[in-house]
Amino acid sequence: MKLFYSPTSPYVRKVMVILHETDQLQDVSLEETSGTPLAPATGLAAKNPLTKVPALERPDGCTLYDSRVICRFLDARADAGLYPSGARGWETQTLEATGDGITDAALLMTYESRLRPEAQQMEAFVDGQWAKIENACAALNARWISHLSGPLDAGQIAVACALAYVDFRHDARGWRKGNDALANWYASFAERDSMTATVPPA
Repeated sequence: MKLFYSPTSPYVRKVMVILHETDQLQDVSLEETSGTPLAPATGLAAKNPLTKVPALERPDGCTLYDSRVICRFLDARADAGLYPSGARGWETQTLEATGDGITDAALLMTYESRLRPEAQQMEAFVDGQWAKIENACAALNARWISHLSGPLDAGQIAVACALAYVDFRHDARGWRKGNDALANWYASFAERDSMTATVPPA
């Protein structure tokens, strides 16, 4: 299999963490590609018509894209149980959606400052995205610590990769304020081998 990736993409990081956690890294070759919404990666459209990473090319099926699709495929391939059944399974998927939502908002903030001309940037839009991140972090801190502290699953990985990306691009805004339990959980989770092995380049 071949994974089209960018080392700074938080969605790619989710996939890489799962590859590490499920001992499948040796089964995948990595092809670095980069692009933006204004300048999509050259040639990627043949693999993913949305021209986004990650995309996982397989020898025996269609190329998979969207990190959640790829993560579920890798979990099933390894029979790793990162998407449990029953009530916890729905919680896991909700947590993954929450983590991806944090990432979505943080990426929009990044694009606003990096891709839009300064005179056209909209502070209220950025603040609105940050409010989503604040709300999500507060909910995780108040409602989800027990689940986050339980057996490893895809929801935990998504949340950890999202918070890591917020630190990477928007650390000055301080998501940890008022979220001590979440901050403590993240500090511990970030020490996992799979997380330290996938830290993006500065």
